Amino acid sequence: MRRSAPTLALCLAVAGIAGTTGLTACTAPDTEPPPAPAGLTAQAGSATSVHVMWDAAADRDGVTGYQVFEADRLVRELPAEKTMVDITGLAPQTGYAFTVRAKDAAGNLSGPGPAARVTTPAARAEDRTAPTSPATTTARATGPRSARVSWTAATDDTGVTAYDVYQGGVRIHTAGPGESATALNNLRPDTVYTFTVRARDGADNSSPDGPAVDVTTPPAAGDGPGTAPAEFAATVSPGAVTLTWTAPDTGDLTSEYELYVNGLPTTVIQFGAGAVPSGRAEHRLTVTEPAGTVWAVKLRARLPDGNWGSFSAERQITLIA
Repeated sequence: MRRSAPTLALCLAVAGIAGTTGLTACTAPDTEPPPAPAGLTAQAGSATSVHVMWDAAADRDGVTGYQVFEADRLVRELPAEKTMVDITGLAPQTGYAFTVRAKDAAGNLSGPGPAARVTTPAARAEDRTAPTSPATTTARATGPRSARVSWTAATDDTGVTAYDVYQGGVRIHTAGPGESATALNNLRPDTVYTFTVRARDGADNSSPDGPAVDVTTPPAAGDGPGTAPAEFAATVSPGAVTLTWTAPDTGDLTSEYELYVNGLPTTVIQFGAGAVPSGRAEHRLTVTEPAGTVWAVKLRARLPDGNWGSFSAERQITLIA
């Protein structure tokens, strides 16, 4: 078991009785490095960029950050919560070898572990045509903190070089051009995720999102029932948006929900006494924004303990006049 002692030895002299010889207790400095990060992969995202990923360190390893190297050159330094990075400014048609080292609070560095090797594709500076979107997307939870996402191949006039997986509009993973599925880790238990996949070519042109797919991770051992509103839907009509969902089982009726629009908290939906839904809920919003405005909407419930629960799936809608 690793220790998280200070970098300097701490010695405490304990005086004996009546001035007799004292005892000295010393805590040795932490000089044991953490283990090398596992699961290192490197995938060319374009002719000049590579996406590097690795598995998060276990809590017991005391890791406080990571250093990413290309050959023997330090290219990025990241905090412990980051386990992926895009390395840009690379040369086309060039081979690279990336390694990652873990660092602990005492400054000890792990070994580099096996290198992840990758070759960037040829540059196509005049290519301005984006690939087609993957036609279908499927996904399933494989555990409380993991999921598997699959997609069908896209096409491009110069060739697809990568597939990017997005969650809530944020790219969280990059897969190779020959891949049609990937495992996603470091998810949260009892959470609804909405995944989409985009294809990318060697000139960094990205396709539109493929079809969105929802995945709900199961609760971890000891967790209570799910807290995310289920089967969330948003229906657009002239000057209005109607939201419907199934109330989560929180042990009590849920009378308050927080609505997010485009990633920002917008309003709190409250149901009065006698109108609190116990199953399917509905709320109608009057909108004044111009037709064509795009919203990404999601919501979460106020739990009986006063905290907010997990978010529902996110829905993208376009307002109409």
